Amino acid sequence: MKNNTQVQERLRQLREEIERHNTNYYVRDTPTISDAAYDRMFGELLALEEKHPELITPDSPSLRVGAPPLHGFEEVRHRTPMLSLNNAFDTQEVSEFDRRMREGLGIENVIYAVEPKLDGVAVSLVYKNSILVEAATRGDGTRGENVTENIRTVRNIPLTLSGLKAPTFIEIRGEIHMRKSDFAGLNREQLQKEEKVYVNARNTAAGSLRQLDSRITATRPLRFFAYAVGRLEGIPSPHTHKGMIDLLEEMKVPVCPERAVVEGLEGLLEYYEGMNRLRPSLPYEIDGVVYKVNGLEQQRTLGFVSRAPRFALAHKFAAEEALTQVEDILVHVGRTGVLTPAARLKPVFVGGVTVTNATLHNEDEVHRKDVRIGDTVRVRRAGDVIPEVVSVVLEDRPTGTQAFIMPETCPVCGSRVVRVEGESAARCSNGLSCAAQLKGAVFHYASRRAMNIDGLGEKLIEQLIERKLLQNIADLYTLNRDTLAGLDRMAMKSAKNSVNAIEKSKKTTLAQFIYALGIRNIGEATAKDLARSFGGLDAIMNADESILEAVPEIGPIVAKSLIDFFSEAKNREVIRRLKDAGVSWEEFTPEPSAPQPLSGKTFVLTGTLASMTREEAKKKIEEAGGKVLSSVSKKTDYVIAGAEAGSKLSKAEALGLSILENEDFLAFLENAEVGKGSEDFNPPDS
Repeated sequence: MKNNTQVQERLRQLREEIERHNTNYYVRDTPTISDAAYDRMFGELLALEEKHPELITPDSPSLRVGAPPLHGFEEVRHRTPMLSLNNAFDTQEVSEFDRRMREGLGIENVIYAVEPKLDGVAVSLVYKNSILVEAATRGDGTRGENVTENIRTVRNIPLTLSGLKAPTFIEIRGEIHMRKSDFAGLNREQLQKEEKVYVNARNTAAGSLRQLDSRITATRPLRFFAYAVGRLEGIPSPHTHKGMIDLLEEMKVPVCPERAVVEGLEGLLEYYEGMNRLRPSLPYEIDGVVYKVNGLEQQRTLGFVSRAPRFALAHKFAAEEALTQVEDILVHVGRTGVLTPAARLKPVFVGGVTVTNATLHNEDEVHRKDVRIGDTVRVRRAGDVIPEVVSVVLEDRPTGTQAFIMPETCPVCGSRVVRVEGESAARCSNGLSCAAQLKGAVFHYASRRAMNIDGLGEKLIEQLIERKLLQNIADLYTLNRDTLAGLDRMAMKSAKNSVNAIEKSKKTTLAQFIYALGIRNIGEATAKDLARSFGGLDAIMNADESILEAVPEIGPIVAKSLIDFFSEAKNREVIRRLKDAGVSWEEFTPEPSAPQPLSGKTFVLTGTLASMTREEAKKKIEEAGGKVLSSVSKKTDYVIAGAEAGSKLSKAEALGLSILENEDFLAFLENAEVGKGSEDFNPPDS
């Protein structure tokens, strides 16, 4: 019988040999062993690990076969946001991008790293001491889903990084996709099993990655290409994007072979045209190319704008179009109450999928294009963009068609439809109990900054709505422990905690309650302004436009939003029920307001403050009459910068704004608390 040392050595040999063959087959496309020999080797590994489970390591190829099903995906917060890219669709937009890069860097010619834009699913892989320890989807860019078990089944992703340079920590970002041949093979298997075939590779890859049973994911022919590094520790960082991708390749991480480095606008456009010609012969689907400034220091200089890097651009290929017929025009109500017309189409294959619906955007667009039921229309689809109706073939219009009319009442709940002058969107006025808006309304009402009902997440809200236990937000206060305990994945203790949290929320403030109602254009700051100015809810509900507009910072648009909301009988009824359920706050008669030391001053917070949380800092500023905004502009008076301040600080410096660090900010607040205005405080030069 083999001793433990011999077993360990044999397991090490098998793991190294199997991963070497995985790399040859899935990364280099040069298999050096027959399938039968590979299967025998893999079978020996599984048998040994079954006998010696204590010797299974995190980098074992046996993990690629999948694990038992999960109950759900855990949430992962990305260490640095996974941003999306700005898109370009024509040469002029690319020329403008190149101009901005040259001007931003102060040079005549920019060197770019370029690569195909895969039509796949973005993921983040985290390695610690060369071992894969975590994988997550992009999600909303800030938070994703933990898909580590599924990612381990993707054969071309290394479970252990190779190469001489071993980082202590690296976060690798890339795209999960399916090759065209693999997708075709998967569909042949589906046909043989007399099961439904998949429509396109991108959606199939996404669905495969989000299987709760990773053993199913293991059966899908998924592949990975890395396109960036989010964070690197333990080894020197390369100076260029190309150098970073080359480093990944040295570590045996799969990267796209069609990447290149080009110079200037001419180089960008030549690469685009070349990839467009090459596109049909590529083994994987692409929907454009990506341009990135090659120098990493140059990237940091250029920084970010909104939710996208300034230094990168996705240049999309021309959209695909097809002709089909409009069978009906339906009106959908979104979670914010916006009514969106959509064309139901005779099915047509375009852009890699069968399209049966296309957006018509809004009432004005329907009239501008004059889309009618029965029309033959040109439909466009590009990448993941929602299919849209481009134009009508008027010469094919049948007789007797009628122009589209937006309904005056909500097709879901029957409430009044309102449209603010100057806006294109028509909205349902019933924000608190319209079924289409209910999930969003309840989630907002329960959120931390509103009524702060801990534990009332989206999944629980969905269950309550599906089972007709919630038909408006007031129904929250009818829920009891036994009802909640009967829901999926809700134990008695969890149910009790939820009921306690709902009960606790009954004691609130007027400002929190106004904000929790989710009235359009009413944020936290405006809700506080209303509470301070009126002191009671009835006074706000019964105020006319002139009275509302007398409140500082409230203009005609906000005033109309309030009047539209409170004039809807169903909204007033829900508010009555909330008060009857015991939701309460202190009301008062407002006194004439004295000038506050920070009145009229705007602030932006960035980074981590040493002395208080950003919420605490925001509260102190607002108590002194100041206003806290989310973005920096020329009109910003002060930027409060803590540790690890990001692009907001860079922008503030570029604009020459006043910047307060932690100690300066504390002194500034102390001035405000003793009644001095901001003009009495002169911070040191930043």
